[in-house]
Amino acid sequence: MNLPIAAFALVTGLLLAPLPARAEDKSDLTLHGEITGRDNHTYKNVTFDVPAGVTRITIAFEATGKEDHTTIDLGLLGPDGFKGQDGFRGWAGGSKKVFTVSASDATAAFLPGAIRPGKWTLLLGIPNIRANAHASYTAKVWFSRDAATAWGPDALNPPLRKEPGWYRGDLHMHTAHSDGSCLSQGNHVKVPCPLFLTVEAAAKRKLDFIAITDHNTSSHLSDMRELQPYFDNLLLIPGRELTTFQGHANLWGVPTSVDFRVGSKTVPDWNALLKSVAPLHGVLSINHAVRPSGEDCMGCGWTPDPPVDMHLVQAIEAVNGTDAVRPDSGIPFWEKQLAQGFRPTAVGGSDNHRAIPIITEPDIPVGTPTTVVHATELSMPAILEGIRAGHVFVDTEGTPDRMIDLEATVGPDKAGMGDELKAVSGSDVSVQASMKAPAGSKLIVLLDGKPLANATAAGTTATAHIPGDGKPHWLRAEARANDGRLLLLGNPVYLNRPQR
Repeated sequence: MNLPIAAFALVTGLLLAPLPARAEDKSDLTLHGEITGRDNHTYKNVTFDVPAGVTRITIAFEATGKEDHTTIDLGLLGPDGFKGQDGFRGWAGGSKKVFTVSASDATAAFLPGAIRPGKWTLLLGIPNIRANAHASYTAKVWFSRDAATAWGPDALNPPLRKEPGWYRGDLHMHTAHSDGSCLSQGNHVKVPCPLFLTVEAAAKRKLDFIAITDHNTSSHLSDMRELQPYFDNLLLIPGRELTTFQGHANLWGVPTSVDFRVGSKTVPDWNALLKSVAPLHGVLSINHAVRPSGEDCMGCGWTPDPPVDMHLVQAIEAVNGTDAVRPDSGIPFWEKQLAQGFRPTAVGGSDNHRAIPIITEPDIPVGTPTTVVHATELSMPAILEGIRAGHVFVDTEGTPDRMIDLEATVGPDKAGMGDELKAVSGSDVSVQASMKAPAGSKLIVLLDGKPLANATAAGTTATAHIPGDGKPHWLRAEARANDGRLLLLGNPVYLNRPQR
């Protein structure tokens, strides 16, 4: 995985791209129709049936006649017609040819809400078609039935960048949709802080991706969907912080509502919650596990009763804000899970609540720390898969260019961070680590959490040889400043320990 940081590239934004031909994203319905000059200044109802179990409707519309200045506007009606409990669902006019609606979010100009089965209507308005003109239209309709299609069909959500590389992001932040706050423009009083400012702060840090993780809600997803086309260098990943009295955890990639009420009849404990989100195909990370809990931060520490099944946890927030140098860092908690045979990925997050800092209430800037993920492309599925696979390191100070990597080799077999390598008894495990860090930094290779005494460091690289014994071990690398501060935290290469 020794690849350079991916360069920025301008691409078409979310839900604004022309339709790529991808067999795996074939639409569920295709609606065809024609209009003529007699339809000028009229509205046409194009009805279609939505079956039970659908959680999201996505529509892509194309029409001929642009050369004759034919214009067709778009709206959507639910099964109650224009009025009623589930009637008018939005009007985009001619501004959008692709849109989506679900219970959790909708394209700007449309209203989120439950998707009831029944007869829905694509509402066409014809503000202009010449008297002798003729045009045809096609509307492709997708029905999503689970949270795996969080933003709709993949074909309508192209990657922001298509090349593999290391992508830098922040996985933990809050906005006006929960307890994010900042000072108002005029009176300089504390107000709920608009989500736009958080995204703008991340763009100014030149991050590649962020996850907005407001507490227990998904109300911020429509705002994110609206902003994504504009911020076409910055991938916006849907998330939320599951906030309970027995601990907090981020859940990324899932737009649907999640019952977070640990201790209630419906969610008796954290294991019940973890089992309920497992089928949703997201990534779950335990947050700031070593924080104290109490009146100042209810439930901030990880105190599940009974203990959780760690097989259901994909990641751990090893670094929250600047705690890498504090006693309440999550790194020992993460290493404890590794020592017990689990393989959660270490990540970091700023936990930012102040997109614009308040002098009297200082906060950690967006992007500090930065989670750096090696992914096949800059898209939500690729970033989440990179985290699941452990192809991740944490830049504790959130710099734009620091790097760390680790590779282990046994004969012809190689493994990078997050991967497994077989090392039978009598084999030789060759370890190579590298870093890009400030002058004077020290590169350290650790085996089962302890520095390797025989590792040879030479500037920005380090090598070591370990005799294979056929037993499970984990190797990782970290970089520290000359004063001992942790700068870079790498995930392990696993020896003789398959993913469980």
